[in-house]
This record gives sequence, structure tokens and C-alpha cells, in this order.
Amino acid sequence: MNTRQTYPLVAVIATGGTIASRRNADGASMPTLAGEDLLAAVPNVGARLQPIDLMSKDSANLTFSDMQLISDAVRLQMNDPSVAGIVVLHGTDAMEETALLVHLQHDSSKPIIFTGAQFTADHPQADGPANLGLAIEAAIDRRLAGRGVLVSFAGRLLPAWGLYKRSADDPDAFHSARPTACVASPRLSKPVSDARVDIVAIYPGCDATHIHASLTARANGIVLAALGSGNANPAVIEAVRCCTQKGIPVVVSSRVPDGLLIPSYGGGGGGHDLAKAGAIHSSTLRPGQARILLAALVAAESSFPSIVRAFGDWPEDSPRAA
Repeated sequence: MNTRQTYPLVAVIATGGTIASRRNADGASMPTLAGEDLLAAVPNVGARLQPIDLMSKDSANLTFSDMQLISDAVRLQMNDPSVAGIVVLHGTDAMEETALLVHLQHDSSKPIIFTGAQFTADHPQADGPANLGLAIEAAIDRRLAGRGVLVSFAGRLLPAWGLYKRSADDPDAFHSARPTACVASPRLSKPVSDARVDIVAIYPGCDATHIHASLTARANGIVLAALGSGNANPAVIEAVRCCTQKGIPVVVSSRVPDGLLIPSYGGGGGGHDLAKAGAIHSSTLRPGQARILLAALVAAESSFPSIVRAFGDWPEDSPRAA
């Protein structure tokens, strides 16, 4: 009897990134390896593997349309009864964003695992094969079903919600902004391809030029990468009031990587003043992920109270409806 036929089927969606990259003659890294090439380097695993070559991009080049294409590809495999689990191979620069989008759009009964690499496939310390092997093992672990999208990296499994890239050169690349229970998928299934959400950096002495530029560019929402626990200055406060009057949601995140954001400071430009001007503080999500959540909420035509609940990590007694 061929026992291999009893092994579960894992769909492996390849999108490019460092895991699929080699250095060319000029020393530049570019994604050149197909999914089948990557699977050939994986140690024996107890699964049948189905490579799907979706795209071959550095994740820094991804658009909302690209991220939506990846999310749609995950949905297709979710709906295939022969597939037991899904692995997405992705660049680390934007892995936290696409992983969150997939989590926001799909409430899956199958494990969905993102992974990638910090070092190229031809690097002496290539970490891609080990990361991929562990991701496949996670994808066939039924105990992980229903836990939302997970990122498998350097031997650890982390939830997509609150994830951020912590290092540019450490194999253990990702961290969670703060310990939090896995936030269930809100099933915000509307495509985000046409949304525009900008991130504006706040720094000491900045003005509101970039906020007004986003309004001129007809942004659907703005995320502030603010100071400390979500603070700015009086010029930014006035610009936020302008956005509120125009019905453009402004979400306040922080350039500080870890911790709970609480709008407590006043003084004319603190987080408390931003909230009074109509801004919404993101309790956990840092700027990149806050942009993804805001885009998904805007695409779903969510109400202001729903956006507030979402960025407060959706308390369990709050409805998820848009």
C-alpha cells in the first residue's frame, strides 16, 4: 500500500521574496526560484505538496492589488476540500501586512501559515528551507486550525495580529507588539485593491504638509506613525480636525515598536488632544498593519464606531459588524 496517498495535501503559494532569491553577478538579490525549486530543498515532511506560483516579487514592491491577489489565492485553496492546510511564501518586508489582510478577510478552518527567509537561497546561512519545513508541519497540524493566520519563522509561530518585523539581519525576524489573545477574523471580505490609505510620519517639529498632501491625493484614510504612545503637535491636531470634518478617518499608531497605546497626553498636541480632534488610537497595531486594517474597514464601508472598536482589538462584547 502506498502510504503517501494518506498524507494530507498542503498548498504552497509562492509569491517571491528573499526565500526565492539568489544574488546575480552584480550582487543584487532577486526572486528567481519557483515554488517547485523551493520545495525540492525541504527535508522530508509528512505531507503532499502542491506548489502554486502566483507571482515573483520582492514584497517591498507589493501593492494593495497584489496583496488582494494573494488573499484571493488563499481563499481558493481554503475552498478546496482536498487541501488540508496552506503555506504562503512571502518576502519579509511586507509579510506582516499581507498576513494581516488574509487574516482579516478569511475565517478559515484550515491552518494558514506565512513564512519566508532573511537570507537568500544561495547564502551560506540560508534559512528558507528550515522555515518552509516548519511551516509545512504547522499547516498539517489540526490543532492550529481556527487560530487565524500564523507566521512561522525561526522555529516560532506568531499570530498575524500585532506582528512587526524587528530585525533586518537576524533570522528571528518577527515580534508581536504586545502579548494579546488571538483576535478572531472579522471577515472583512471586500477587496482593498482600490483603497488608498497613507502613512504619515510624525517627528519633532513636523508640520501638517504630508497630511494635507494625502487629502489632496484623495486618500480614503490616514495613519499617523506618531511619537511615544501616540503623540504629535498642535499643527497635526488642526490637520486631523480638517480630516474629521471631511469624513476621512485618521488612525494614530506609533513609531515605538512595543506596548499598548493609550491617548493620555494633553498639552495641545498629545494623544488625548488627537482623540478630541477625531483621531482613533490603534491599541496594538503598528503603522504598517494599521494601514491594512483601515483599508479593509474603509472597503467594507465601516461606521466610525466600528473602526474605533476594531483598533481597540475588538473587545469580545463588541459586535464586529461594519
